[in-house]
Amino acid sequence: MSPAPAYDVVVAGGGPAGCAAALTLVRAGRRVLLADAGIGPPKVGEALVSVGRLLLADLGVAHPVLDSGHLPCHGNQSAWGSSALHEVDSLRDPYGHGWHLDRALFDRRLRAATRAAGAEVAELTAVRRPVRQPDGTWQVPLRDRTDRGGARAVRCRWLIDATGRGAALAVHAGARRRTGDRLTAFHVLLDPARDGITDGRSLVESDRDGWWYTAQLPSRQRLVAYFTDPDLPLAVVRGAEGFRDRLLATRHVSRRARPHGLTALRRPRRAPAHTAHLDRVHGDGWTAAGDAAAAFDPLSSQGIVTALYTGLSAGEAVDARLHGDHTALAAYAEKVAQARAAYQDGHRAVHAQETRWADRPFWARRHRTPHPHSTKGTHAS
Repeated sequence: MSPAPAYDVVVAGGGPAGCAAALTLVRAGRRVLLADAGIGPPKVGEALVSVGRLLLADLGVAHPVLDSGHLPCHGNQSAWGSSALHEVDSLRDPYGHGWHLDRALFDRRLRAATRAAGAEVAELTAVRRPVRQPDGTWQVPLRDRTDRGGARAVRCRWLIDATGRGAALAVHAGARRRTGDRLTAFHVLLDPARDGITDGRSLVESDRDGWWYTAQLPSRQRLVAYFTDPDLPLAVVRGAEGFRDRLLATRHVSRRARPHGLTALRRPRRAPAHTAHLDRVHGDGWTAAGDAAAAFDPLSSQGIVTALYTGLSAGEAVDARLHGDHTALAAYAEKVAQARAAYQDGHRAVHAQETRWADRPFWARRHRTPHPHSTKGTHAS
């Protein structure tokens, strides 16, 4: 006779989606292990739109997570479709202002709240390839990346993959990753401005081969990022000098960047920013949430909100499924599909507004009817 599972659910991934799923499940009375591998470069420059406050309140963690340490975002500026600068002020937003996040702090507070709610949280612990057991449970190998705890295995009834764009567990279980574009970010962090001025607005500016984003961070450093397709030879940024030259050619972003100093510009880092999704977001004993289920172009500013929403919804669906509701996961899949459809409609509408460079490959790709998604994994590196 097999031993009883130690956990009802193991959640792989300690970001917003994983924490939202774990919080939802533990508050439903489930035994939950949240394993956070803590791999990859630290995420910087991410924003939480104002409606995110409602999702965090639904999870019961709005105050500890947003109390301090983040920079309020009071408006969004854009030069898109023309060189003129347009602004949307947060005063017109019924939910108030958004936030430029200290992402590491945001995630740490979410994990702390998850632990306080009753979940077991294993930091710096990677979930290896789970093995489905004859009795329908999972044997889940875990690896402590500090090597202090070494390797061990636990058993659970259900898995939630919140590992990000790679969706390692879902792909291992047979799901296929589909990508919609090649969008890649080239980004640098600039030192705090010499004048000490704080600017809580974000700025987006399009150019002939992509678009720029800049925002001041809680550290008072400034993030500057350029988004383009890496297969466009004339668009790809090569080294600090190439990034600086392209930045200085902008009308608005360069004005925000100059007070932070551009003489000792660092070499830009590269990060994937493409649209992607799984061909199915649940299967035999597993469910995907967050970027593992659907990852959106950052122009939408919906990444963290979508992660919280899909994490919460996945937690609810898994709890219902463990109670015997065989329709819950299909209903969850429909929620993810609806979120993707709304994103795609908005994505097409926003890119259609920029017609100045319709003959350039970056914009032509986004103006024509999308081709069927690739099934060969991510294009961007």
